[in-house]
Amino acid sequence: MILKFFNKENSLDNDTDLLNVACLMIHAAKIDENYTDKEKKIIKETLNKLSNNEDLDKLISEAETKESDSNHIQDFTKNIKAMDRNDKIEIIKNIWSIILSDGTSDMYEENLMRRLAGLLYVDAKTMGDIKLDILTKIK
Repeated sequence: MILKFFNKENSLDNDTDLLNVACLMIHAAKIDENYTDKEKKIIKETLNKLSNNEDLDKLISEAETKESDSNHIQDFTKNIKAMDRNDKIEIIKNIWSIILSDGTSDMYEENLMRRLAGLLYVDAKTMGDIKLDILTKIK
């Protein structure tokens, strides 16, 4: 599957994949038990860039329900794992943006990102570089 971020001509074809990406971002936003409007805005903007879906509020609502009903992030990462490296990197950048939207990351958020690195086959150096890049941009 080819996913071109930030280019609606090549947006996600599969609603299930888009829903899983939304669930993963929502999970990252909720992991510190502080799901803020700023995080919701980042999620909505990212989903808008990823799809031609006209009803993002409905998609986000479905994703929030699916995320709260799920026990494992593997449910969300199965299809993402099959994407090409650049697409996975873009998803990771957006998740770091959500996590770091408050300027910090706690141990649960850090643990989530380490688990995602393993599940998505992204090396620790790349994960660290992405985090530093996001931190530099928000300061």
